[in-house]
Amino acid sequence: MLDKLRNIGIIAHVDAGKTTTTERILYFSGTKHKIGDVDSGDTTTDYDPLEKAKGITINSAAVSIDWGDNEINIIDTPGHVDFTAEVERSLRVLDGAVGVFCAVGGVEVQSETVWYQANKYKVPRLAYVNKLDRLGADFFACVDEIKTKLGATPCICTIPYGQDSAFKGIIDLIRMKYVLKDPTDKAHVRYSFVDIPEEMVEQAEEYRAKLLDMASLASDELAEALIEGTPVSEQQLRTALRKGTIDGIFTPIHCGSSKNYQGVQLLLDAVIDYLPSPIDRPPVEGTTPKGKEKATRKPLKEEPFSGLAFKTIAEPTGDLVFVRVYSGEMKPGDTVMNTTSGKTERISRIYRMMGNKKVEMEVAGPGEIVAVTGLKQTFTGNTLCDTSNQVVLESIRFPEPVIAMAITPTKTTDETKFADALGRLLRDDPTLKAFTDPETNQHILSGMGELHLEVTVEKLHRFPGVQVTVGRPMVAYRQTIANKVELQTRYIKQSGGRGKFAVITMVYEPLSPEQIEEIHAKLAEAGEKPDPNNIYFEETIVGGVVPREYIPSVEAGFREGTVKGAKYQFPVVGIKGTLTDGKYHDVDSSQDAFRLAGWENFRDAQVQAGIVLLEPIMKVVVVAPEAYMGSLTGDISRRRGEILETAMDRGRCSISAYVPLASLVGYTTELRGATSGTASFSMEPSHYAPVKEELADLPKKDSK
Repeated sequence: MLDKLRNIGIIAHVDAGKTTTTERILYFSGTKHKIGDVDSGDTTTDYDPLEKAKGITINSAAVSIDWGDNEINIIDTPGHVDFTAEVERSLRVLDGAVGVFCAVGGVEVQSETVWYQANKYKVPRLAYVNKLDRLGADFFACVDEIKTKLGATPCICTIPYGQDSAFKGIIDLIRMKYVLKDPTDKAHVRYSFVDIPEEMVEQAEEYRAKLLDMASLASDELAEALIEGTPVSEQQLRTALRKGTIDGIFTPIHCGSSKNYQGVQLLLDAVIDYLPSPIDRPPVEGTTPKGKEKATRKPLKEEPFSGLAFKTIAEPTGDLVFVRVYSGEMKPGDTVMNTTSGKTERISRIYRMMGNKKVEMEVAGPGEIVAVTGLKQTFTGNTLCDTSNQVVLESIRFPEPVIAMAITPTKTTDETKFADALGRLLRDDPTLKAFTDPETNQHILSGMGELHLEVTVEKLHRFPGVQVTVGRPMVAYRQTIANKVELQTRYIKQSGGRGKFAVITMVYEPLSPEQIEEIHAKLAEAGEKPDPNNIYFEETIVGGVVPREYIPSVEAGFREGTVKGAKYQFPVVGIKGTLTDGKYHDVDSSQDAFRLAGWENFRDAQVQAGIVLLEPIMKVVVVAPEAYMGSLTGDISRRRGEILETAMDRGRCSISAYVPLASLVGYTTELRGATSGTASFSMEPSHYAPVKEELADLPKKDSK
């Protein structure tokens, strides 16, 4: 029954307690009988040796549980910004999510990032305030931050009985009962609903009234009951909360201490009661492969099969491809069409995942999230569908890498093994990029941060016969032209036989943020997607001075020239090129001649217009004891940072700033040393900004 299925993600900032919460969910559901712990490295979802060693989630992991007569597919996602792509692809295929917040740390920076990612995909959410037993816990301050920092409308469903060292338990405002944990139950499973302690009755009644007012926004029936003063049943309240959650009117807030086994069972009830099943979500939309006409697929077995591959894992026995089934059914032995690649694939086996353990399935129906083997040419973002009723679903967009390093295979490494290992990692992680520098013959690996690159190198070393040495991380700069420029290129070659003839005049101009925004708006109106590097081409040819068949070749040459600049080896961004004039020859002109003319024209235009180097700017948040506030702000300024906001709360300071990525290489180690290990920081890509060439951290060969 589809209405009994929930596909949810656990999302949060690093160390908010996502993995521990997932472990308790597995334990309470009876799926796992031995309790795992992050500190001891034996959790179900953090099964990778790197995750155990570092004590953080690196890969999103899927588990499935039964709760009553309901099935819940859960994806535990990373909380570190370097692995935000794992969150991105998970949210793309989920129906709901649980945002976990630390009652001490509140809404931390990565919490904001993943919350807004969920907004982008319109994923209904619950919020769970965890670690109420920790020193400095403040449930109500955390709820205020959920409102102010995330723009959410909190709807408090449970409140704590005591906090910090005085934390005793949870009060359920829906039942208006105190949740009493059985102190004699060493398995931590038994609990009962009892009368609310006398000292908490007044506060419980206050928040119950607020809960009813908020729920009435989603239910006319409930609003009428409140106006008339008639009692509100539990079912009435739950129905209103479900509608309000799915419609995005408000976000139900639950609380607890996952480590101490409190609040998780009520959270599971809330997942079933308030988060949507696949049939509560709108039909998935796509297009036909050729006609580009809109196509929809409803979550029904009778519909043609469609699914989205959202994650791949390289395994010794063959690739494991995670697929969200949106419509129809998929069975072992089926032949399906990959409309992204245009090739057919055969399904070998289908598995329900439990971390790194697999349970084989005979069929996967609508709403299921499963792992599949046998697919040879299916990668992240590819659509799989019925061969006779094809559809292309929207793919998944990932951020561009911001930092890179040189990796060199050691002498004992087999180049073929190295290339194969690197190819597998690149395929599994869309935020990794790699290329070989033709001048130095070095392999350049780029990713989302230093930790991301460090983890990737450690993964490379796992492959038999593969060892690499690494160079200093390098910043992924971009560049644009400084001024508008018009230039004619005469590409004329004659060396016996048919020659090459192409004459073109191009006008190039750098695009301002306002111009880019205007272009994006026009493309959105036309149903088209913007260029990721904001490179745009136009032509104003009249009189056929350049035949229509040669114009795409000019654009191809121009775009080829933007991949790597004339002065620096970085991509060129934010430019519009306009073909205004030209000449051709009846015999010697060709598509290749006009392509080469376009490339040469843009190369020379860069020299004439001048180059503006652009560096990645990171949004950085540093949290440390108040005593370090002065030294930390001074250090950020020294790194060419721009302080955005400072705040003090409960003995700790928080500093938000824009800082050039080039100034943050090695910052983690320096920050730990300067604060005796008491500070933490997180960063995420914000934007690119001009930088003077003398301040840029450029490779030596480029600075000549």
